[in-house]
Amino acid sequence: MKESNPATPAKTKKEKIIGFIWQHLWLLFSMFFMTLGVALCVRSNLGSGVISSIPMAFTLAGENGLAPGLTIGGYTNIMNVILVVAQILILRRRFNPVQLFQLLVGFVFGFLLDVNMIITSYFSYISLWQQIIAQFIGATVLGAAVAMEIRCGSVTMPGEGIQVAISRVTGRPFPTVKIGVDTTLVILAVISGFCFFGSWPWTVVGPGTLFAMFYVGYVVRLINPHLGWFDRLLAYRPGFRRYIYGLARWIYPNHEG
Repeated sequence: MKESNPATPAKTKKEKIIGFIWQHLWLLFSMFFMTLGVALCVRSNLGSGVISSIPMAFTLAGENGLAPGLTIGGYTNIMNVILVVAQILILRRRFNPVQLFQLLVGFVFGFLLDVNMIITSYFSYISLWQQIIAQFIGATVLGAAVAMEIRCGSVTMPGEGIQVAISRVTGRPFPTVKIGVDTTLVILAVISGFCFFGSWPWTVVGPGTLFAMFYVGYVVRLINPHLGWFDRLLAYRPGFRRYIYGLARWIYPNHEG
């Protein structure tokens, strides 16, 4: 009888660890472009995305001394904590503790959002056509990044997690719940604007918000069938020393005479 290789379990464990790290490196890549899309939508001043509408309303209030002066990423972190706590209250015993990882993912999202708000601050958004282009590019980048983020197969973002939790408890279809949650967030952003400024916050909830609500989902559906290359990247298990060596060979090729 052939003896089992004692190194096999260790090798399997090592492969799982490498696979986990590799998967979440690509999740980080996806989240960077998600937050870039959100930042461009915010910068357009035609209306931010749904998930950033409430944080944006509070950020503008903070800039006017009407609320704590946190960044949009800081308020996004607060909202993500509230959404995770809401999931725990809704699901109770059915809440899987691994979903607490949403807090870390949400914190990284908030941090990257602040980074991309700084990056996008160097561009001009004065004229209407510049604002329209920023909104269109932002929503397109956001949709493509969401499609990749879903493929990463990690825990959901808190905004998606609350929708899943409500769908599980009520038995309603996820798309129906998503529309309801998105509408609620937009309404709360509008109410916040009236409470802080006494008027509709058009730069927070405007025509761009309505455009992004429908267009981002369209981009996700359009791009989804063409992400086979991304699936192959996720399935790849790199030997990092071999990878670094190959990268060095690519950067510094040998030119033979």
